[in-house]
Amino acid sequence: MNPMEYYGTGRRKTSVARVYLRPGQGRILVNGKTLDDFFGDEAQRFLVRQPMEITQTLGRYDAMINVDGGGSQGQAGAIRHGVARALLNVPGEHFRGVLKKAGMLTRDAREVERKKYGRPGARKRFQFSKR
Repeated sequence: MNPMEYYGTGRRKTSVARVYLRPGQGRILVNGKTLDDFFGDEAQRFLVRQPMEITQTLGRYDAMINVDGGGSQGQAGAIRHGVARALLNVPGEHFRGVLKKAGMLTRDAREVERKKYGRPGARKRFQFSKR
């Protein structure tokens, strides 16, 4: 890792994102593709940019992101968490208070509940019949 590069790991559901920030023009590459090519949904692109918009660093850093596992929503959440954690490693900047207040440093611990045997789903029951 080069000294002008800041790293953060983000997790959400079963997705893991490795985020590398370096000074640049604000280009975001996810698994070798541009952000617009990787995420088709505008809401997911907004989620990825959110930590940089809150800290007003959107045009100052290029992001190289590797994300693996889960679906698109989990991956977007993992990237958001990773970008926020990478911004904490930037020396001379004090983003912790802003990011913490926005709730971006907390890992969303919600996971999918497992399906139980003898049932159609995790919580669902078969239809009750009195007779």
